Amino acid sequence: MRADYHVHTEFSDDSVYPMEEVVKDAIRMGLDEICFTDHVDYGVKEDWDSKVPMKYRNGEPVANVDYPRYAEEICRMRRQYGDRITIRMGMEFGMQMHTIPRFQALYDRYPFDFILLSVHQVEDREFWTQSFQSGRTQKEYNERYYKELLDLTEHYQNYSVLGHLDLIVRYDENGVYPFEKLRPLVAQLLRTVIENGKGIEVNTSWRRYGLTDLTPSKAILELYRDLGGRILTLGSDSHKPEHLGAYMTETRELLKTMGFREFCTYENMQPVFHDL
Repeated sequence: MRADYHVHTEFSDDSVYPMEEVVKDAIRMGLDEICFTDHVDYGVKEDWDSKVPMKYRNGEPVANVDYPRYAEEICRMRRQYGDRITIRMGMEFGMQMHTIPRFQALYDRYPFDFILLSVHQVEDREFWTQSFQSGRTQKEYNERYYKELLDLTEHYQNYSVLGHLDLIVRYDENGVYPFEKLRPLVAQLLRTVIENGKGIEVNTSWRRYGLTDLTPSKAILELYRDLGGRILTLGSDSHKPEHLGAYMTETRELLKTMGFREFCTYENMQPVFHDL
């Protein structure tokens, strides 16, 4: 089974990759299954039908998914290509504690197969702009990030896996914060995830971003394994053709060396296990 479970299209405001081209490319490269996971980030982005004025960045709208069009296009892709590849409807929920009600309302509207729960900003301050990190020590912003994740997993259950769990590393201009200082907090987070029947994503973009470790790190993955975690999904976090399905084989082999034997796809929010 070859699957990519973190795929962005033109429905994400940071991608112009047409959904149909994604499907065609996935078929050409021999993928058996893909899941579309376009971005929703309440707190920093608006819906297309919002009464709040739309923000623009470099002349482009800073917007969430156009939900009706997204659902319609996925249905069209299934009708046209469903005999050659399995297509799942997912979404990447860029959540914060104060945005939970809006995400729950969205979740209730559509028949999702899979939800990535990610944290891209805290207190409406984004990581990639350094707004979140500004005014905080490295210790403070790392701990605050994981505390937000822990709070979310304790208060919200309509998700499948945590996306790129140690994302803060990607945007840490001070280097990698020592994991041992975060271990108790991360362990508490992972125990909550496991107890609730959820999982974590292995995001293969670690190579693309020039990181020296997996995303999440080997230390986090080993802790997850040791705590009894079984549910893993594999996602390229693709936004362009050259990202789709990238580094999947290499990452799967690394996971095997760490003692993992399975990964998951999803249908109707339920995990389906496959051999790595």
